[in-house]
Amino acid sequence: YAGNQACKALKQLGLEVCLVNSNPATLMTDRSMADEIYLEPLTLPTLKRIIEKEKPDSLLSTLGGQTGLTLSMELAKSGFLASHNVQLLGARPETIDKAEDRQMFKDTMEAIGEPCIPSKVVTSYEDAVDFVHNKIGFPAIIRPAFTLGGTGGGIVANDRELDEIAHNGLHRSPIHQILVEKCISGWKEIEFEVMRDANANVITVCSMENFDPVGVHTGDSIVIAPTVTLADKEYQMLRSAALNIISALEIEGGCNCQFALNPDSFEYAVIEVNPRVSRSSALASKATGYPIAKVAALIAVGFTLDEIQNFVTKKTKACFEPVLDYVVVKMPKFPFDKFVYAARKLGTQMKATGEVMAIGQNFEEAILKACRGLEVGVKDLNLPSFAKEGDEKIRDRVHQCTDQRIFAIYQALKRGLLSVEEIHKITKIDEWFLWKLEKICKMEAQGVAGRQSSPAERVGRNEVRPQGETSPIEGVFATSAEARSFKRTSPTLIYKPISFKMVDTCAGEFNAETPYFYSTAGGENEAELFLKENR
Repeated sequence: YAGNQACKALKQLGLEVCLVNSNPATLMTDRSMADEIYLEPLTLPTLKRIIEKEKPDSLLSTLGGQTGLTLSMELAKSGFLASHNVQLLGARPETIDKAEDRQMFKDTMEAIGEPCIPSKVVTSYEDAVDFVHNKIGFPAIIRPAFTLGGTGGGIVANDRELDEIAHNGLHRSPIHQILVEKCISGWKEIEFEVMRDANANVITVCSMENFDPVGVHTGDSIVIAPTVTLADKEYQMLRSAALNIISALEIEGGCNCQFALNPDSFEYAVIEVNPRVSRSSALASKATGYPIAKVAALIAVGFTLDEIQNFVTKKTKACFEPVLDYVVVKMPKFPFDKFVYAARKLGTQMKATGEVMAIGQNFEEAILKACRGLEVGVKDLNLPSFAKEGDEKIRDRVHQCTDQRIFAIYQALKRGLLSVEEIHKITKIDEWFLWKLEKICKMEAQGVAGRQSSPAERVGRNEVRPQGETSPIEGVFATSAEARSFKRTSPTLIYKPISFKMVDTCAGEFNAETPYFYSTAGGENEAELFLKENR
C-alpha cells in the first residue's frame, strides 16, 4: 500500500523510479508502477549489485517496511551509499538508530522527558536473567531490536519461558540485542500517527486505540480510530508527547508512536516508535482519507506540508489535521483455519496475517460490519461454534486471551454469565467497549434484528422510506429493481446498510472533490447528493 502510493507520487513528479521487490504476486510490481522493476531477494549483495548497475541518485528508506529500513541502514553504515554517491532519503541513520536501537531510544526519551517503562538493553542471556531476578521480577517482556512484528519476543512468567524467549530474541535480532522490560499488561495501548517535514512542521494524522490492553501485539488487537475512551486531558497529553517525540527524533515523513496509559491515573509510558510508514499508517490513511505514504514520499524529496495539496478536498493543504465524524474498526485476520494445530494464544509476537477495516457512525455498527468482513461465517458477534457450547466452557474462554475472545465475551454477556465489571476485571478491556457489546446484546434480545416491524417503526429507524419516496440505496443502484433484489438477498442485520456517508478528511467543512463513501444504517445519503452535484 505504502510502496504503491510512493511510486505513483514520485512518477507524477517526473522522477525515474527503480523498484526492488521480492514478491511477484503484488500490484506494486506492475510495469506501470516503476521504470525499472527487480524481482530479487531482499539481501545486501542483491541491493549492492542493483545500485552498481542502476546508479541511482537516492534511496528512499522509510516506505519499504522494517526489511527495507534495516537494509537501508546497513548500506548507509557500511559506507556503500556514500561511496556510490547515493543519498538516503526519509531519515538519517542516526535518527533510525534513536528509534530502533533500544538503548539509544531509551536515552533519547529520557533526554526529552518522556517516561519509559523500567527496562534494560542487554546483549547476553546472563544479563537478561540478572535484570529480571534482581530488578523488575516476573512477569517481564522481551523485545528484540530491529525485528518485524515483535518476532522473537514475548511475555515471560518464569525461568523456563525466560530461557526460551530471551535466547530466541537474541538470535532473531540482527544486532544481537534485546530489551528486557517490566510487564505492564492491563494498561491501555494508544497509538498516534504523526507527520513532520524538513521545516519542523508537525501534525497528528490519526489517533488509534486498542480494544485489547497492553500485552497483545497491536497487529493482533482490534483497533478503533479515533480514540473513544480517553478524556480530553489524556488525549492532549499523549498527542503532545507524540509530537514531542517525532520532533526530537527529527524524522521527516510519517511516524507511529505507541503509548501505554494507566487507566486509573494519568501515568503513561512510551512503548516504541516506528520511524517509518508502517501497517498502522495504512490503517490511518484509509480511516482518515489522508494519504500518509504519498505525503511522506513528497516530504522525502523536499516538499513541506504547507506546499502539498490535500488530495481529497483539492482546497486545503496537507498541514490540516484530518477530522473524523465516524468510527473506524480494524479487526485482524488469523490463519488458524489453515494452521489448525497452532496455539491461538495472543501475546507480544504478532500472529495475524491480514486485517479488515469497517466504518460506521458508531462503534456498534462498525464492529458488526468488521465481523461480517472477516469471512468467518458470521453476520454479527454470534460465533456458531460458541453458541453450541456450555456456560462453563464460555466462562473459560473469556479467561483465555485468544483471537476468538470477543465472541466468547459476547456469549457471556448475552447469556448473563458475567457482568461488564466481572469481564473487565478478567480481561482488563475497557468498560466502554464492554458496555457497547452489551448494548448489541440487548438490541438482539429486543428483536431489532429479527422481529417483523410495522412500516411506521421501520421508517422511524430509517429502514424504509414512506411509499412514493426513493430508498437511499436505490439512489445508488442503477435501478430500483436492483435495490429490491439487494434487500431480499441481504441477511437480517442489526444495522442494515441503507445509505452512504462521505470520508472527506474534514467532516464536511470543505467540499470534497474525490471522496469515498461507507455504507451505514441511516441518515442522509451523501453519495446520492454527490453524484447529482457532479453530473
